[in-house]
Amino acid sequence: MKFAARLRLAIICALSITAPLPALADGEQFIPITSFRVGPNAGVGSAVFGGFIDYLNLINARDGGVNGVKLTYAECETEYKVERTVECYEELKKRGPSGASMFNFVATGPVYALLERAAADHIPLVSIGYGRSDSADGRVFPYLFPLMTTYWSQSTAKIRFIGQREGGMDKLRGKKIVNLYHESAYGKETLPILESQAQKYGFTLVNIPVPPPGASQQAEWTRIKREKPDWVILRGFGVMNPTALIFAQRFGFPADHIVGVWWAGAEEDVVPAGQTAKGYIAASLNPPGDNFPAIQQIRSLLYAKGQGNMSDPARIGSVYYNRGIVHGVLNVEAIRVAQGRFGKKPLTGEQVRWGLEHLNLTPERLKELGVEGLMPSLKTSCSDHEGHAPVRFMQWDGRTWNLISDFIETDSSLVLPLVAQSAADYAREKGVTPRDCSKDD
Repeated sequence: MKFAARLRLAIICALSITAPLPALADGEQFIPITSFRVGPNAGVGSAVFGGFIDYLNLINARDGGVNGVKLTYAECETEYKVERTVECYEELKKRGPSGASMFNFVATGPVYALLERAAADHIPLVSIGYGRSDSADGRVFPYLFPLMTTYWSQSTAKIRFIGQREGGMDKLRGKKIVNLYHESAYGKETLPILESQAQKYGFTLVNIPVPPPGASQQAEWTRIKREKPDWVILRGFGVMNPTALIFAQRFGFPADHIVGVWWAGAEEDVVPAGQTAKGYIAASLNPPGDNFPAIQQIRSLLYAKGQGNMSDPARIGSVYYNRGIVHGVLNVEAIRVAQGRFGKKPLTGEQVRWGLEHLNLTPERLKELGVEGLMPSLKTSCSDHEGHAPVRFMQWDGRTWNLISDFIETDSSLVLPLVAQSAADYAREKGVTPRDCSKDD
């Protein structure tokens, strides 16, 4: 069966999924799953949360849990809607013997909506490669963790990549870049950093919003044709992404001059666009492929026994599925690190928060976990909730994604002052006293 047909079938199957909330034993560590397997973004959610759950089940099947503590979860369907995600948060936050370990919304809107409530509840919000970028400042946002690379950091790598393609950063002066963005909190997140980059490098920035879900973009691409940009940044999500690539070809804009965010860089974002997507470039939070030892173990220990979470096992190793594995790794390692301080038992959200602040995923540790090459190393601290991981870029050849760059370091000289200023503004507005991280860091 062709991938596009399999993808359609997977989404249709996802519409019928209901996830009962299981009873939990006293010795279990509860991780809530606020998934979206229904609606226009179901292709993303079914793969990410499928990989996430598969990794949790792998830890149980292979290791007997984390130091003997079984991992358990309950799934709550959000349809990628902020209001429903808030309801799911309230439904799940007190489950389990010690309450919710942490939440992973895989959506920026709920992070903004729930950051103050989660802080009051002492429950971490983990936003891997998404969310509120200034929450990298752990002094002001002790319960938010935009792990690996924030949108602001990724944006600096993206402009550096475009600079490389142009022959040097000085070649950006006088160029025009369109930022075609999802008109939501997620889509608007990079507006401040792009403005700073435009000033620094001398290119003209044109911001064009797309009302979600973005299934029709006639007016937006008509304007793009009129603007005649050198490059287009695609900051889309779900159905907006293949739609943009189809319209780009219709209006004569080359796919190899469109650079997408990593939520616009998966099979689900290009396969529905057919050959119009060939040559398209996107940032890579993680590469595709199923040749990683952890994923091979998932196949042998779960799917060979009919215990996998994905309705279509052919999607194992896809970009979004592998992103779910990354989520699983970071969540489980935070619990493992926290157990080193608080004991081998079910931990509270507050205790898991400490683990999230003391991650140290070295290349050696990633190899031990069977995910070497799937994700970069990173280290967090009390003040740094990001980890400042570098970024690579991929290109779609019509059949698969191929890495086309080395790791590109993010530009901390631009990002850190913006993070500090934005976090300070938030602290002043909300009356937050920043933590003293000098002793912890």
